Amino acid sequence: MNHKAGIACATVLTATALAAPAAWAQGAVDRDQSGPYISGSYGGYKAHGGEFEDENDLFGAALGYQFNPFFAAEAEYIDFGNFGDDNVEGQLKGIGVGAIGRLPLTDSFGVYGKVGVLASAFDVDAFNESETYDEVTPFAGAGVDFRVTPKLTAFAEYNRYSVDVEEEDFNGQVTNSGPEFDTGRVGLKYQF
Repeated sequence: MNHKAGIACATVLTATALAAPAAWAQGAVDRDQSGPYISGSYGGYKAHGGEFEDENDLFGAALGYQFNPFFAAEAEYIDFGNFGDDNVEGQLKGIGVGAIGRLPLTDSFGVYGKVGVLASAFDVDAFNESETYDEVTPFAGAGVDFRVTPKLTAFAEYNRYSVDVEEEDFNGQVTNSGPEFDTGRVGLKYQF
């Protein structure tokens, strides 16, 4: 390779190296960071408190709206399935409504906090009695997200939920007012 060809090659490589971040940044600016989204998630939880020491799977599906890179609101259906033992069994399902505050660390990666309320139906079979508790309780959580494509984002999050049980319903045999649930899950979010 002669000297002129080497200079030309170095010039093209340098220009490409300097232009690529600008092109990527332009793509990030062009990406719409607001609009409706849907998500699905799968994870596990640990129920702890009284008779409800257990670990199990959970599933979630959400519909939300991203107002800007910093704030979103969502409604989510969560199914905790069945948990407990032979004497005390529970089944919990609910609709969570929450607000999400997000801190973007890069164009593709961010951390967020989540607070809201869970409207749940908690079915309990204990000591030959059955009760259903319909209630609204607060929850809080935190997570990280990573934008895989302009429309698809992967996320991982932790949330804590709690529910109440009326001890007098089971002749004093239930030893606390209800379990807490520490949850961890991963999911995908598609923004329209």
